[in-house]
Amino acid sequence: MALLPTMSNRHRPNTSETGKPSLPPRPAVELQRRGELRVEKFLEAATEVFNEKGYQAARLSDIVKRAGGSMATLYRAFGDKTGLVHALMERSIDSFGQSLDELMQSPLPPDEALEQAAYRMVEEILTPARIACHRVVISEGMRLPELRDWFQAHGVEPMEALLNEYFQRETEAGRLYVEDPDRSAHLFYMMVIGGLILRSVNGRMSPDDVPHAKQQARLAVRLFLSGVLPRT
Repeated sequence: MALLPTMSNRHRPNTSETGKPSLPPRPAVELQRRGELRVEKFLEAATEVFNEKGYQAARLSDIVKRAGGSMATLYRAFGDKTGLVHALMERSIDSFGQSLDELMQSPLPPDEALEQAAYRMVEEILTPARIACHRVVISEGMRLPELRDWFQAHGVEPMEALLNEYFQRETEAGRLYVEDPDRSAHLFYMMVIGGLILRSVNGRMSPDDVPHAKQQARLAVRLFLSGVLPRT
């Protein structure tokens, strides 16, 4: 029985449309139900250790010591340290994707809907788990290109694709005027969270800074909307 939820299809890139080869998924977890709590503790401990020591210096023995359990259980659940990072990424990607799922389903006008989505994006970006993921991707991207590309293909491109779809829909409905939805999706994404990613990775921002980050996100949404609201 798989303990860790796999990412829903809505957050997976459509390789037939992108033309990119699909990347290999993280090995499936094969533990019994009684091991679920232990797996959760492994993920919590891994988040702490990766944030404190970085990916290279983090040892699986440190994670096991902090979480309890055994090295054998950790290996059976995640395979290795890279598999553990994959599991953290999957969790964060699913959580982050919920903010854009809600945007797609929102009955609110674009200014309110985008502001709410931006707040949710900020909340997830500044979670300890997401910060750990970004630190690994940025610091180890050159050495672990498959991990870096997996995160980009599963954690970034599908989110921008949802924004692209939203901007197209709202433009067709006459509520927005977005000339290039694809590029605008990337710009909106980076305006809201690009700076937060850098500052959280280098330690200048933490989960305690969510209120301030939301103020910045609100301004980013307003600046973006000033360029895409319908002309009268």
